[in-house]
Amino acid sequence: MSGRIRTVVVDDEPLARRGLCVRLERESDIDVVAEAEDGPSAVAAILAHRPDLVFLDVQMPGCDGFDVVARSAAQHLPSIVFVTAYDRYALRAFVVHALDYLLKPITHRRFQESLKRVRAELDLLDRAASADRLRALLDARESAASTGSTRQPMVPDTSAAAAGDADAGHVFRFTVRDGDRYFLLRAVDLDYAEAAANYLKLHAGPRTFQVRMTMQELERRLDPKHFARIHRSTIVNLDRVSAIHPDWHGDYSVVLVNGVTLRLSRRYRGRLMS
Repeated sequence: MSGRIRTVVVDDEPLARRGLCVRLERESDIDVVAEAEDGPSAVAAILAHRPDLVFLDVQMPGCDGFDVVARSAAQHLPSIVFVTAYDRYALRAFVVHALDYLLKPITHRRFQESLKRVRAELDLLDRAASADRLRALLDARESAASTGSTRQPMVPDTSAAAAGDADAGHVFRFTVRDGDRYFLLRAVDLDYAEAAANYLKLHAGPRTFQVRMTMQELERRLDPKHFARIHRSTIVNLDRVSAIHPDWHGDYSVVLVNGVTLRLSRRYRGRLMS
Protein backbone atom coordinates (compact mmCIF):
# COMPACT_ATOMS: atom_id res chain seq x y z
CA MET A 1 0.00 0.00 0.00
CA SER A 2 1.11 3.58 -0.48
CA GLY A 3 1.34 5.81 2.56
CA ARG A 4 1.78 4.96 6.19
CA ILE A 5 0.45 1.94 8.06
CA ARG A 6 -1.89 3.04 10.84
CA THR A 7 -1.43 0.57 13.70
CA VAL A 8 -3.08 -0.31 17.01
CA VAL A 9 -1.17 -2.24 19.69
CA VAL A 10 -3.17 -4.38 22.12
CA ASP A 11 -1.66 -6.12 25.15
CA ASP A 12 -2.69 -6.24 28.80
CA GLU A 13 0.96 -6.17 29.94
CA PRO A 14 2.30 -2.58 29.92
CA LEU A 15 5.92 -3.66 29.34
CA ALA A 16 4.97 -5.93 26.44
CA ARG A 17 2.82 -3.20 24.93
CA ARG A 18 5.60 -0.65 25.27
CA GLY A 19 8.11 -3.05 23.79
CA LEU A 20 6.00 -3.46 20.66
CA CYS A 21 5.50 0.28 20.36
CA VAL A 22 9.25 0.92 20.62
CA ARG A 23 9.91 -1.59 17.84
CA LEU A 24 7.21 -0.05 15.67
CA GLU A 25 8.46 3.50 16.24
CA ARG A 26 11.68 2.50 14.50
CA GLU A 27 9.78 1.65 11.30
CA SER A 28 9.58 4.56 8.89
CA ASP A 29 6.21 3.58 7.42
CA ILE A 30 4.26 2.83 10.61
CA ASP A 31 2.24 5.10 12.89
CA VAL A 32 0.94 3.75 16.20
CA VAL A 33 -2.42 5.51 16.45
CA ALA A 34 -3.71 3.82 19.63
CA GLU A 35 -2.95 1.35 22.40
CA ALA A 36 -5.35 -0.87 24.35
CA GLU A 37 -4.94 -2.97 27.47
CA ASP A 38 -7.98 -5.24 27.36
CA GLY A 39 -10.56 -6.68 25.00
CA PRO A 40 -13.32 -4.05 25.23
CA SER A 41 -10.88 -1.15 24.82
CA ALA A 42 -9.31 -2.95 21.87
CA VAL A 43 -12.68 -3.17 20.10
CA ALA A 44 -13.30 0.52 20.82
CA ALA A 45 -9.87 1.50 19.46
CA ILE A 46 -10.31 -0.54 16.27
CA LEU A 47 -13.72 0.94 15.54
CA ALA A 48 -12.65 4.49 16.42
CA HIS A 49 -9.34 4.57 14.51
CA ARG A 50 -10.00 2.10 11.65
CA PRO A 51 -6.34 0.98 11.59
CA ASP A 52 -4.61 -0.89 8.76
CA LEU A 53 -2.88 -3.21 11.22
CA VAL A 54 -3.42 -4.52 14.76
CA PHE A 55 -0.93 -6.35 16.95
CA LEU A 56 -3.38 -8.26 19.10
CA ASP A 57 -2.66 -10.13 22.31
CA VAL A 58 -4.62 -13.38 22.57
CA GLN A 59 -4.99 -13.72 26.36
CA MET A 60 -6.59 -10.60 27.85
CA PRO A 61 -9.17 -9.62 30.47
CA GLY A 62 -12.63 -8.67 29.31
CA CYS A 63 -12.52 -10.77 26.15
CA ASP A 64 -9.71 -12.53 24.33
CA GLY A 65 -8.12 -11.57 21.04
CA PHE A 66 -10.40 -13.82 18.99
CA ASP A 67 -13.47 -12.19 20.53
CA VAL A 68 -12.02 -8.76 19.72
CA VAL A 69 -11.90 -9.72 16.03
CA ALA A 70 -15.38 -11.24 16.17
CA ARG A 71 -16.85 -8.08 17.72
CA SER A 72 -15.20 -5.61 15.36
CA ALA A 73 -14.99 -7.50 12.04
CA ALA A 74 -18.54 -6.65 10.97
CA GLN A 75 -17.54 -2.99 10.86
CA HIS A 76 -13.79 -2.97 10.29
CA LEU A 77 -11.31 -5.75 9.55
CA PRO A 78 -7.64 -4.72 9.63
CA SER A 79 -4.66 -6.98 9.10
CA ILE A 80 -4.12 -8.89 12.33
CA VAL A 81 -0.90 -10.16 13.88
CA PHE A 82 -1.75 -12.21 16.95
CA VAL A 83 0.66 -12.05 19.89
CA THR A 84 0.69 -14.85 22.44
CA ALA A 85 2.65 -16.61 25.12
CA TYR A 86 3.01 -20.31 24.40
CA ASP A 87 -0.38 -21.94 23.88
CA ARG A 88 -0.23 -25.03 21.70
CA TYR A 89 -3.95 -24.86 20.90
CA ALA A 90 -3.81 -21.25 19.74
CA LEU A 91 -0.58 -21.85 17.81
CA ARG A 92 -2.06 -24.84 16.03
CA ALA A 93 -5.09 -22.76 15.06
CA PHE A 94 -2.84 -20.07 13.57
CA VAL A 95 -0.92 -22.67 11.57
CA VAL A 96 -4.08 -24.42 10.32
CA HIS A 97 -5.57 -21.13 9.16
CA ALA A 98 -2.27 -19.64 7.88
CA LEU A 99 -2.62 -16.65 10.20
CA ASP A 100 0.34 -14.60 11.34
CA TYR A 101 1.39 -14.64 14.99
CA LEU A 102 4.26 -13.62 17.25
CA LEU A 103 5.30 -15.81 20.14
CA LYS A 104 6.45 -14.09 23.33
CA PRO A 105 9.23 -13.24 23.94
CA ILE A 106 9.35 -11.67 20.49
CA THR A 107 12.63 -11.90 18.58
CA HIS A 108 13.84 -9.20 16.19
CA ARG A 109 14.02 -11.63 13.27
CA ARG A 110 10.48 -12.92 13.77
CA PHE A 111 9.15 -9.39 14.23
CA GLN A 112 10.70 -8.27 10.93
CA GLU A 113 9.34 -11.34 9.16
CA SER A 114 5.87 -10.48 10.38
CA LEU A 115 6.16 -6.87 9.20
CA LYS A 116 7.35 -8.07 5.80
CA ARG A 117 4.31 -10.29 5.51
CA VAL A 118 1.97 -7.47 6.61
CA ARG A 119 3.44 -5.05 4.08
CA ALA A 120 3.02 -7.59 1.29
CA GLU A 121 -0.57 -8.24 2.32
CA LEU A 122 -1.43 -4.54 2.48
CA ASP A 123 0.13 -4.02 -0.95
CA LEU A 124 -2.43 -6.41 -2.44
CA LEU A 125 -5.63 -4.81 -3.67
CA ASP A 126 -7.59 -7.98 -2.94
CA ARG A 127 -7.44 -8.97 0.73
CA ALA A 128 -10.23 -11.51 0.47
CA ALA A 129 -7.96 -14.49 1.23
CA SER A 130 -6.71 -12.95 4.47
CA ALA A 131 -10.24 -12.01 5.55
CA ASP A 132 -11.48 -15.48 4.70
CA ARG A 133 -8.83 -17.12 6.88
CA LEU A 134 -9.97 -15.03 9.83
CA ARG A 135 -13.58 -15.86 9.03
CA ALA A 136 -12.80 -19.58 9.01
CA LEU A 137 -11.06 -19.34 12.39
CA LEU A 138 -13.96 -17.48 14.00
CA ASP A 139 -16.54 -19.85 12.50
CA ALA A 140 -14.57 -22.87 13.76
CA ARG A 141 -14.57 -21.39 17.28
CA GLU A 142 -18.27 -20.56 17.19
CA SER A 143 -19.21 -23.96 15.80
CA ALA A 144 -17.21 -25.70 18.52
CA ALA A 145 -18.66 -23.45 21.23
CA SER A 146 -22.17 -24.41 20.14
CA THR A 147 -21.32 -28.08 20.69
CA GLY A 148 -19.81 -27.46 24.12
CA SER A 149 -16.18 -28.18 23.22
CA THR A 150 -13.55 -26.40 25.33
CA ARG A 151 -10.53 -26.70 23.08
CA GLN A 152 -12.01 -27.22 19.65
CA PRO A 153 -12.96 -23.54 19.12
CA MET A 154 -9.40 -22.73 18.14
CA VAL A 155 -8.44 -26.08 16.64
CA PRO A 156 -10.51 -27.56 13.82
CA ASP A 157 -9.93 -31.27 13.19
CA THR A 158 -9.07 -30.77 9.52
CA SER A 159 -8.17 -27.97 7.15
CA ALA A 160 -11.62 -28.10 5.53
CA ALA A 161 -12.96 -25.23 7.63
CA ALA A 162 -9.91 -23.12 6.82
CA ALA A 163 -10.43 -23.71 3.13
CA GLY A 164 -14.13 -22.81 3.31
CA ASP A 165 -15.22 -26.33 2.30
CA ALA A 166 -18.93 -26.61 1.65
CA ASP A 167 -19.33 -29.48 4.08
CA ALA A 168 -17.22 -28.01 6.90
CA GLY A 169 -20.25 -27.06 9.03
CA HIS A 170 -22.62 -24.16 9.50
CA VAL A 171 -21.38 -20.78 8.35
CA PHE A 172 -21.66 -17.96 10.89
CA ARG A 173 -20.13 -15.20 8.74
CA PHE A 174 -19.53 -14.21 5.14
CA THR A 175 -16.49 -12.47 3.76
CA VAL A 176 -17.90 -9.50 1.83
CA ARG A 177 -16.40 -6.57 0.00
CA ASP A 178 -17.35 -2.94 0.53
CA GLY A 179 -15.42 -0.74 -1.89
CA ASP A 180 -11.72 -1.38 -1.35
CA ARG A 181 -12.09 -3.13 2.00
CA TYR A 182 -13.39 -6.43 3.32
CA PHE A 183 -15.33 -7.19 6.45
CA LEU A 184 -17.21 -10.14 7.94
CA LEU A 185 -20.99 -10.07 7.62
CA ARG A 186 -22.66 -12.10 10.36
CA ALA A 187 -25.19 -14.66 9.15
CA VAL A 188 -27.66 -13.50 11.82
CA ASP A 189 -27.66 -10.05 10.18
CA LEU A 190 -28.74 -11.51 6.84
CA ASP A 191 -32.36 -10.81 5.81
CA TYR A 192 -32.38 -13.02 2.72
CA ALA A 193 -30.21 -14.25 -0.11
CA GLU A 194 -31.08 -14.49 -3.77
CA ALA A 195 -29.38 -16.08 -6.76
CA ALA A 196 -27.80 -13.81 -9.37
CA ALA A 197 -26.20 -15.79 -12.22
CA ASN A 198 -23.01 -17.36 -10.78
CA TYR A 199 -23.25 -15.30 -7.60
CA LEU A 200 -25.50 -14.71 -4.64
CA LYS A 201 -26.78 -11.38 -3.42
CA LEU A 202 -26.83 -11.13 0.36
CA HIS A 203 -29.35 -8.59 1.63
CA ALA A 204 -28.71 -7.19 5.11
CA GLY A 205 -30.81 -4.18 6.00
CA PRO A 206 -30.37 -1.48 3.36
CA ARG A 207 -27.15 -3.03 2.04
CA THR A 208 -26.53 -5.75 -0.54
CA PHE A 209 -23.32 -7.73 -1.00
CA GLN A 210 -22.34 -10.15 -3.73
CA VAL A 211 -20.54 -13.43 -3.03
CA ARG A 212 -19.49 -16.28 -5.27
CA MET A 213 -21.49 -19.23 -3.96
CA THR A 214 -24.35 -21.42 -5.18
CA MET A 215 -27.78 -21.63 -3.58
CA GLN A 216 -27.20 -25.33 -2.91
CA GLU A 217 -23.97 -24.59 -1.06
CA LEU A 218 -25.52 -21.77 0.94
CA GLU A 219 -28.49 -23.92 1.89
CA ARG A 220 -26.13 -26.64 3.17
CA ARG A 221 -24.04 -24.20 5.16
CA LEU A 222 -26.76 -22.15 6.89
CA ASP A 223 -28.35 -23.39 10.11
CA PRO A 224 -31.80 -24.81 9.16
CA LYS A 225 -33.17 -23.71 12.52
CA HIS A 226 -32.83 -20.11 11.36
CA PHE A 227 -32.83 -20.19 7.54
CA ALA A 228 -35.07 -21.79 4.93
CA ARG A 229 -35.21 -22.09 1.16
CA ILE A 230 -38.51 -20.57 -0.02
CA HIS A 231 -37.84 -20.57 -3.76
CA ARG A 232 -35.25 -22.08 -6.07
CA SER A 233 -33.52 -18.69 -6.05
CA THR A 234 -34.25 -17.44 -2.50
CA ILE A 235 -33.26 -18.30 1.07
CA VAL A 236 -34.76 -16.33 3.94
CA ASN A 237 -33.83 -15.69 7.55
CA LEU A 238 -36.79 -17.10 9.48
CA ASP A 239 -36.34 -14.52 12.23
CA ARG A 240 -37.09 -11.81 9.66
CA VAL A 241 -40.45 -13.23 8.53
CA SER A 242 -43.44 -11.25 9.78
CA ALA A 243 -46.31 -12.64 7.66
CA ILE A 244 -47.22 -15.19 4.97
CA HIS A 245 -50.09 -14.47 2.56
CA PRO A 246 -51.63 -16.82 -0.06
CA ASP A 247 -51.56 -15.74 -3.70
CA TRP A 248 -54.27 -16.54 -6.21
CA HIS A 249 -52.06 -18.89 -8.28
CA GLY A 250 -51.26 -21.26 -5.39
CA ASP A 251 -47.98 -19.74 -4.24
CA TYR A 252 -47.55 -17.51 -1.20
CA SER A 253 -46.02 -14.14 -0.42
CA VAL A 254 -43.55 -13.91 2.46
CA VAL A 255 -43.39 -10.48 4.06
CA LEU A 256 -40.28 -9.58 6.03
CA VAL A 257 -40.14 -7.24 9.01
CA ASN A 258 -38.55 -4.57 6.80
CA GLY A 259 -41.48 -4.69 4.36
CA VAL A 260 -39.76 -6.68 1.61
CA THR A 261 -42.08 -9.22 -0.03
CA LEU A 262 -40.68 -12.48 -1.39
CA ARG A 263 -42.27 -15.35 -3.27
CA LEU A 264 -42.78 -18.70 -1.51
CA SER A 265 -43.24 -21.43 -4.12
CA ARG A 266 -45.36 -24.51 -3.47
CA ARG A 267 -42.30 -26.74 -3.70
CA TYR A 268 -40.71 -25.15 -0.61
CA ARG A 269 -43.77 -24.14 1.44
CA GLY A 270 -43.51 -27.10 3.83
CA ARG A 271 -40.65 -25.48 5.74
CA LEU A 272 -42.68 -22.38 6.57
CA MET A 273 -46.21 -23.77 6.57
CA SER A 274 -45.74 -26.92 8.68
